[in-house]
Amino acid sequence: MSSATGKLRYGPDRQAPHPRRRQTRRVLRLALANGTVRLTAVVLSRPTDWDGFRAATRAHILAGTFNVSRALVELAQAVILARDPERFALLYRLFWRYHRGERQLMEQATDPDLHRATRLAQSVRRDMHNMRAFVRFRAVQEPDGTRYVAWFEPEHYIVEANAGFFARRFAAMAWSILTPDCSAHWDLASLTFGPGADPSDVPDDDALEAYWRARFSAIFNPARLTAMLSDTRGASWRNLTDPAAIPDPMRSAAPATDPMPEQDMRDPTKMPLGPVRTAAARAGTGANDTRLARAAHEAAECRRCDLWQPATQTVFGEGPPDPRIMFVGEQPGDQEDLAGRPFVGPAGQILDRALEEAGVDRRTVYVTNAVKHFQFVPRGKRRIHAKPDSVEIVACQHWLDIERDVIRPALIVLLGATAARAVLGRMVTISRERGERIPLDARSDAFVTVHPSYLLRLPDEDSKAREYRAFVADLRKAAKLVAA
Repeated sequence: MSSATGKLRYGPDRQAPHPRRRQTRRVLRLALANGTVRLTAVVLSRPTDWDGFRAATRAHILAGTFNVSRALVELAQAVILARDPERFALLYRLFWRYHRGERQLMEQATDPDLHRATRLAQSVRRDMHNMRAFVRFRAVQEPDGTRYVAWFEPEHYIVEANAGFFARRFAAMAWSILTPDCSAHWDLASLTFGPGADPSDVPDDDALEAYWRARFSAIFNPARLTAMLSDTRGASWRNLTDPAAIPDPMRSAAPATDPMPEQDMRDPTKMPLGPVRTAAARAGTGANDTRLARAAHEAAECRRCDLWQPATQTVFGEGPPDPRIMFVGEQPGDQEDLAGRPFVGPAGQILDRALEEAGVDRRTVYVTNAVKHFQFVPRGKRRIHAKPDSVEIVACQHWLDIERDVIRPALIVLLGATAARAVLGRMVTISRERGERIPLDARSDAFVTVHPSYLLRLPDEDSKAREYRAFVADLRKAAKLVAA
């Protein structure tokens, strides 16, 4: 669409990125090295954003380099996109405190600076999820073909960080995403960014609008409406065409989705157990079972991090209340998220087969994950696994600690680096510590091995067979340690 002057307002242009994006990249230039991240430079493009910083400290950083943890950098990469004028000062304090010796800073969930940064990061990630889930394109005919144009109002400065997802997802079509801050354009070969735009720049397209409404009506799940309303937070919601399709299916589904006003309040102790609580309590009726069932029931309502919002349900651990061995993985996958049980998908099938070959009955061990919700990136109809970060690991530590305290296993088998980090409280190199007994406390030891999903990612059958045999050997060794 052209403006009154005939200028193409949304077409791909070669203008420089938005000034805030340039500033973001200048603030922290990070280079990966040996599992840590080195802050090599901090360039202040607008000194006013750093009011309150001590000049001597700022000069110290500009003059040299220092190492910070990967977890802090991952947090900073999200926080720096927040629409908060104090984000630079906040990140500066965190980096400087870590540099001055607060090496356990990322584990202190109650620290005011870390808490604020975590909340900003969660808000940014939620905004990125909303953009991916709710952008709607309309077709525009141009002299050189069809271009698809969409409008979105992000809460934060996420357009450049999110544009790569759309380039991969819609690689075969030329598109433009317009926002008030900046615009992103894909020409089938490269991404470019331009200035912000106005909603009027997005043309009307009755055919595509009808398509989105029909599609939304077909897939609409009224039970998810509350989560959708919360997730989109207004800005995204008012720019969708989909909500116009909501009233009809909501009216027809109302009796099934809102029964409570027609019923008396019930005694919660007499209510049936949900699927998650049942999974934890299926082993028996002892005191330990009751504690696990209560913890699983509470975890089903966990809001300690934002992973609960896109996930289907909490996936708590399961197994007997007094096992000798406890297995800890990373997080539930797609099938676990739907079933509400740990290790039932492809990785769980490998674990079951390996346990059988190692002479271990899965019914005698407890299996769980360091993180209890499925974190994923939507890609078409698929949900692609995304690795949990330190904030989510720390947030879920509460539930893992309860499981360990209740079960008191003789050996905790740590499946992969995330599980090892959650239990040992430090970064772990699997190849260096694999297969070794690591004392934890007076009653438990740890044992590190690979996660079974690692075997699924190997490129050839020879590698898969070799690593599978090594995995089975690890499980045999773990079983012998508790039998000795």
